[in-house]
Amino acid sequence: MKLSFKHIATFLNVGEKRSSRIISSIGLGIGVLLLLCSVQMYYNVNLLIKDKNPRKDGFDFISVTKNITDANMAEDHRFTSADISEMKTHAFVSDAAPLVSNQFRVRANAANIIHSTDLFLESIQDNFLDILPPSFSWHPGQEDVPIIFSSDFLEMYNVFATAQDLPQLSASSIGVINIMLECSGRTGRSIELRGHIIAISDRINSVVVPEEFLQWANKNLEGCVDPPASRVYIKTVDANNTDLLKYLEQKDYHVNKDKTKFGRVKQILQAIVSGLGGFAILVILLAMMLFSFYLQLMIARSKDNLQLLLMLGYSPGWLSKTVAKKWIPVYAIIIISALVFTEILQYLFQQTFLNGREVLSPVIHPMVLIVAAVLMVLCVTVNYRLIRKLLYKL
Repeated sequence: MKLSFKHIATFLNVGEKRSSRIISSIGLGIGVLLLLCSVQMYYNVNLLIKDKNPRKDGFDFISVTKNITDANMAEDHRFTSADISEMKTHAFVSDAAPLVSNQFRVRANAANIIHSTDLFLESIQDNFLDILPPSFSWHPGQEDVPIIFSSDFLEMYNVFATAQDLPQLSASSIGVINIMLECSGRTGRSIELRGHIIAISDRINSVVVPEEFLQWANKNLEGCVDPPASRVYIKTVDANNTDLLKYLEQKDYHVNKDKTKFGRVKQILQAIVSGLGGFAILVILLAMMLFSFYLQLMIARSKDNLQLLLMLGYSPGWLSKTVAKKWIPVYAIIIISALVFTEILQYLFQQTFLNGREVLSPVIHPMVLIVAAVLMVLCVTVNYRLIRKLLYKL
């Protein structure tokens, strides 16, 4: 006859200390539920933040400057080539490019719209522009300079235009305005060029001209070659990457908070979820300790009976496996119940707070199932090793 736990159960004098077993089971159940919910919420946060931050062409582009404070105003806050090269070494930065500005003086006028005002010009690599018309190029001797204008600047102009008796302009009509650019520098040389706006950019808040023109003008009008940049654009897969935000804070770089606000929310939520997960692990460890105390008490009170079984020829290994098998259904019920509750909570969260949107699946993430399986194996293994160790000491 094949013996099982029920055949040797009479030899185990537990002493009816069921309160320890019940408390241990409840504690383990709460800990497992909190841990599984933490894992699920971690993936929920990542998916929700990603949905809140739509990207263009699979990348985010963010403008970075160095923070200027009362204490460091006298310092040079421009980026060197070494600064930009260092940025590119990080995995969360796909690419980085300086936004180079004019070192020479530019004065612009355009009929009755612009009356001889100083103007700043900037240039950046073509692959960082969100719009790149075929005509956006320049070569020495060309008298016409193509310009990409910021949509934010156009909006600001239209806001105050009526108050100054100026015509409001659309994105298409602004291209017909001829702008005269008077450029001069320290070399004593000055030139007059025509400029016209050929495109409106939603990405870069500046007056952007071709790199070839700015390099030529900085060199020939100001005698400046490869000047440091005050702004750098970072190309990244996710502007809300917490590693990226930590890096920017560590370097004391300034970014547009609106572009990374969800990343900062993500940092806070992930910290909360991590804290909840850590608390859950602590609860699980305490519950496992209670289980171990219960097993030690059970075996200590059944010492004489177990020694008798060993004398009758039952091996410690067989007894260990037989006694340990009794706890497998207990652990299985606890962990499966926690999985069911986690699934119910996930479904309610998706249906109640997100109105059933497909941003989140009502089904728990596969990683939650993996964590539950690992917990099951861990509990059974620890339980078996503890019982085996105690029986071999008899």
